[in-house]
Amino acid sequence: MPDIHIHREHHLGLKEARKIAFSWAEKAEEKFDMECVYEEGDTEDTLTFTRSGVKGTLLVDARQFEMKAQLGFLFGAFKDRIEAEIGEQLDALLNAPHPGTQKPATDKKKHAAEAGAGKPGTKTAAKPAAKAKKA
Repeated sequence: MPDIHIHREHHLGLKEARKIAFSWAEKAEEKFDMECVYEEGDTEDTLTFTRSGVKGTLLVDARQFEMKAQLGFLFGAFKDRIEAEIGEQLDALLNAPHPGTQKPATDKKKHAAEAGAGKPGTKTAAKPAAKAKKA
């Protein structure tokens, strides 16, 4: 049987990596009709995914994703395409902005806030935090 092996390192920590793995599992279930089972651990999580002709695991920890999958005979002919698409999906999820990370304020916004800080009657309103979607 053809095998797929995908490895991606990251600097997100387990909590954020877990969110990405959940997101990937949701997409795999929806797009590829996979059955996914997610098991959380103290230092590493395991996502097991299966469907007719495919079975595999995604190991998730604070520093890396490690995917191993076995393709059946029919899917084996598309191994390179499947491996590339899964890799692209993980890359897109890893490169997407994450709620735990914040970009520094631009100079324009910073100066505007500083200019209004000392004036009477000027209020600085904080933006409400986005609601986190629970998986």
